[in-house]
Amino acid sequence: MLTIASTPMLYPLSDRAVLSLSGEERVKYLQGQVTCDVATLEAGDATLGGHCDAKGKLWAHFWLANLGEQLLLLLNRSLVEKQLPELKKFAVFSKVELNDTSDNWQVFGLAGEGLSHWLNAHVGDGNLWQGGIVIPVAAEHALLLLPLDAELPDLPRGEEQEWQGLMIQAGMPDMSAVHQGEYIPQMLNLQALGGISFNKGCYMGQETVARAKYRGANKKAMFVLAGSSEDKIEANQDLELQLGDNWRRTGTVLNAWQQGEHCLLTAVLNKDLEPDTILRLKGQDNSRLTLQPLPYDLVD
Repeated sequence: MLTIASTPMLYPLSDRAVLSLSGEERVKYLQGQVTCDVATLEAGDATLGGHCDAKGKLWAHFWLANLGEQLLLLLNRSLVEKQLPELKKFAVFSKVELNDTSDNWQVFGLAGEGLSHWLNAHVGDGNLWQGGIVIPVAAEHALLLLPLDAELPDLPRGEEQEWQGLMIQAGMPDMSAVHQGEYIPQMLNLQALGGISFNKGCYMGQETVARAKYRGANKKAMFVLAGSSEDKIEANQDLELQLGDNWRRTGTVLNAWQQGEHCLLTAVLNKDLEPDTILRLKGQDNSRLTLQPLPYDLVD
């Protein structure tokens, strides 16, 4: 349905925000706020992570990149209004500056067959490049952050919506503001994607995240669905599960890609669903969706 391009392509991304942390205590401060282990990142390293409230529910998930003199958080732009004040809440007590620097950066997706060879030829060892950074996301998929004055790669351009579909296909979460405060990190599979450290020490919401792992308290996960729908699919739209001749609400849409009637989407659902489960979108009775294999193991 959605295939990776036969050559590397550049996908301009307009819906990403970039937050920066600078100052001598930037690593120490962020380490006490987020799920990932900030202290282990060297310059050029990146990781997924989450920022939770005190109850362990996500304000945001993000890609965290270490540029050496500053840390960058790349996230869905709609999350910033509520998330940034929460991330800044205790910064006044630390030697750290935390700002929305989205206007200083260009953000792109990179994907296509041969991308790893292209990166080896143009970026070389390490991921720092032209004052920015390349963030590996999945096989032959990466994110690229460049300053505004940097020279852009001479690659064919792709559509932002197509990149969104590629990320769904890769099993990558992308929550928006309508889902803030709803999900713990494991419900978006962050533990399976290296976005949670269970031995780094305390951070906001850590007790809930740890309880979900060690006591089996979490019964939900993010899944990829594929199928058809004649109407536009929206984030937070209800999904229904087929039970004989009846349908029962079972979860909500996290993110969606559509091309004609074909669609791919991510949704947070109960972990015990059978692989042959049939679902549909509430209010779109002719839609049909089936579970797709995740491209990674769904560990606790």
